[in-house]
Amino acid sequence: MAATEAHKLRLERLSLADGACTVARIVLDAGKGNVIDLAAIGELRAAVGEIRGDRPHAILIDHEGSHFSFGASVDDHRPETAPTMLADLHAMAREILDLDVPVLASVRGMCLGGGLELALLADRIFAAPGAQFGQPEIVLGVFAPIGSALLPRVIGARRAADLLVSGRRIDAETALDWGLVGEIADDPSAAMMTWAQEHLGNKSRSSLRFATRAARATWQDAFCSDLAALEARYVGELMETHDAREGIEAFLEKRKPTWEDR
Repeated sequence: MAATEAHKLRLERLSLADGACTVARIVLDAGKGNVIDLAAIGELRAAVGEIRGDRPHAILIDHEGSHFSFGASVDDHRPETAPTMLADLHAMAREILDLDVPVLASVRGMCLGGGLELALLADRIFAAPGAQFGQPEIVLGVFAPIGSALLPRVIGARRAADLLVSGRRIDAETALDWGLVGEIADDPSAAMMTWAQEHLGNKSRSSLRFATRAARATWQDAFCSDLAALEARYVGELMETHDAREGIEAFLEKRKPTWEDR
């Protein structure tokens, strides 16, 4: 995937430890906030398609700029675009998991909404000390399907509900204590590379795929089933409510929403 100004990310194929460890590094590069819009989702899916034939030791999700991602584009949450956005985003999530390759993520700054949903697909997250994590969708009157399906499995049901229904953020230290983050490092990208080199580079890539598939065996199929149900509820029920539409429009119009509880 060539890197041009029009692109939202780039795909790099790297060899670590004198070629013993091969990784595919996806770098979000969509400008301030690394907002994940329909174009970025399309590029993510294209990158996954390219990785499918590479069989690397690991996929590394990284980013340019001060923030991992402010989240999915709010404009794409409008009723007329939300079905396409969710279908593509959820297809991307399934496609990443279906590669059966260990996924690592490096996070600096804000990791919110759809950005956190992308990071949640990682088997291990490396965070900078100032990183912040949150699912603020409820502030807009909507909910996070991937977050709702994955956070309870990662940090437990009660902590997941805390983030999903409050929309609040937690810092890297809390995320580490809760098990959302695996390591805090001043340079999380370097720490991610070092971990991949030390812990994956000396392994058989074929065996890693079997081990990764086995490690996800207790939850991956259930996650995909739950995600489909949540997507249907979002599109078929939530987007029919006044408040979901009002929350999105109020954000885009930079005003306080007027909730009618319907």
